[in-house]
Amino acid sequence: MRKNLLVTFALASLTGSMLAQLPVSTAPSNKKAVLEEFTGIHCGYCPDGHRIGTQIYNADPNNVVLINIHSGSFANAAVGEPDFKTPEGTAIDVMPGMGITGYPAGTMNREILSGSVMAGSRSLWTSWASTIKSQPAYCNVALQGTLDPQTRVLTVQVEVYYTANSPVATNSLNVFLLEDKIPGIQSNYGTPLYNIANYNADGTYNHNHVLRKAITPTFGQTISNTTLGSLYTTTLTYTVPATYGASGKTTTPKFENLELVAFVTQTDRKIINGDDGPVYMINDAAALALNVPAFTCGSSVSPTVTVKNNGITAITALTITPSIDGVAANTTNWVGNLATGASTTIALNSITSSTGGGHLLTYTITGVSNNDFYLSNNSGSGNFYVASGYQGTPIAEPFATASFPPPSWGKVNANGGPSWSRMNNVGAFAILPFGSMKYDFFNNTVIGDMDEMLLPPIDLSGSATPSLSFDLSKAFRASENDQLDVMVSTDCGANWVSVYAKAGAALAVYQSPVASNYFPTNFTEWRTEEVALTGFNNASVLVKFVATNDHGNNMFIDNINLSQSVPTGIKQHAASNYMVELYPNPSNGETKISINALHATKASISIVNALGQNVYHQETDLISGNNELSFDASRFASGIYSVIVESSYGSAVKKLSID
Repeated sequence: MRKNLLVTFALASLTGSMLAQLPVSTAPSNKKAVLEEFTGIHCGYCPDGHRIGTQIYNADPNNVVLINIHSGSFANAAVGEPDFKTPEGTAIDVMPGMGITGYPAGTMNREILSGSVMAGSRSLWTSWASTIKSQPAYCNVALQGTLDPQTRVLTVQVEVYYTANSPVATNSLNVFLLEDKIPGIQSNYGTPLYNIANYNADGTYNHNHVLRKAITPTFGQTISNTTLGSLYTTTLTYTVPATYGASGKTTTPKFENLELVAFVTQTDRKIINGDDGPVYMINDAAALALNVPAFTCGSSVSPTVTVKNNGITAITALTITPSIDGVAANTTNWVGNLATGASTTIALNSITSSTGGGHLLTYTITGVSNNDFYLSNNSGSGNFYVASGYQGTPIAEPFATASFPPPSWGKVNANGGPSWSRMNNVGAFAILPFGSMKYDFFNNTVIGDMDEMLLPPIDLSGSATPSLSFDLSKAFRASENDQLDVMVSTDCGANWVSVYAKAGAALAVYQSPVASNYFPTNFTEWRTEEVALTGFNNASVLVKFVATNDHGNNMFIDNINLSQSVPTGIKQHAASNYMVELYPNPSNGETKISINALHATKASISIVNALGQNVYHQETDLISGNNELSFDASRFASGIYSVIVESSYGSAVKKLSID
């Protein structure tokens, strides 16, 4: 009973001053341009059609209505692809007089404005919109909807007012439900890509204003009184399903992205006027954004959270509960008056972490004053990095464990798109389990996007020159300039010095251009980079890898080692508890393996060739401290080998070149 009372109250509120769509205007007006755009996920020129439609809308948003209809063979989805086709869209596509011969195609108000059919190519839409908007309309349309997220019932109110007589006795009202910002695949013939602004940083494409359902019959319901001064009102209901699309091709609708469109047709063809309208939710507080400083030189951060009221009643109080690395922190209680459709930024209580390195901050909105009915958009997360607790060398990271970023490492991904990630079973040596760090240049369409990976804060105050080494695999894609920098700071990130910078073909290990999604399959596709950190003997050092995107091909990094021959301490990363050195290197005879172990342990030593074959194996007992073993490298063919030391304390890998 309580839910029904809330719904009744909500519907009554729709006619109040709180919501702006209704009542409908009674003043005479010109037509609004209603563009029905016929498109598909495998239509290479369709993104350019989307761009043109958006330009028409942005130039005059109050007088343009966009409807994207996925139809025809280019909209056919394979299993795993989003299916945006609808029976209504297919029926409109083939209606008499439409005349679609290719995609994208569009019709403006279902009128014949060029040639003998309604549909035309994208080059005509802009002039067509101007023509339509210059014509007088004899009716005005307004609508809005209210969605109960618990029952998924959408209630739509529509009003049509006649400012003049219709030339025909009856008209038809059409009401469509659309969804905006649906991420998915999209073919694209553009070089550079058509409508690149519609691509997300993860490479998916935002399908906007997608027809989901005709809430009225496909070609409308009858309006029987079409004379000057008449007002037609109707209330429609529709239950939004959990998913749209055929089995195996479904997408889940996001309530906050639903849109409504209504238009009046003189027959099933000529659109006299139309409008778009919002979908309000009954009581919804939405978490829009978390803003947290990327670095802090102390132990505390002061984040803010932006919250929007998507509901139809004001929010006067809520609680935000943050957590650091899964541990709850102090809550923030907010009071105020957040009106329908408004947003506010709330400062959280200061959050403290005494542990140096990268941290994950998550938060959840609870305790909303008007009983939040939609909880799917109540949380968010972000990363921050505490530059304190500088540990001693060495740092050794083979990315052998699933945790990513590794403990105390920090990732900066400002736009939330493709960034640094861990790849399982792809690495510079062949003993399982193993992995590597990947940067996804291939799917990142945001040119110039910069993403960072920070090592744990480190103390390099010893007397010897610190050194950094890592294994790298990178393919080159024609006409690109992906870049990798290694940068060092000794003043808590205020200033950074580049100690390594390579881009384009110079960065790539696999030099032949690769057009497909690259993954290394051969150990010859890796090289070891050695970087001397001369002049950085400092007690407070930050080191970061910075990838700058030019939409090239993937990069993989493995076996990051940061060491100092005479470190001030031996507190190293938990994934590796020993330093390994090979000499001479290159070699063609007796070769020494020097292992500095933190703990006495049983260990295995393996040597793996470029084909992944294990050509040498030895079990040994290591003492705490320095250990030295040897083997005869003259037994092996010339090439690059991986020397792998493994124990219960972790693993370490070094590259060996045999002449």
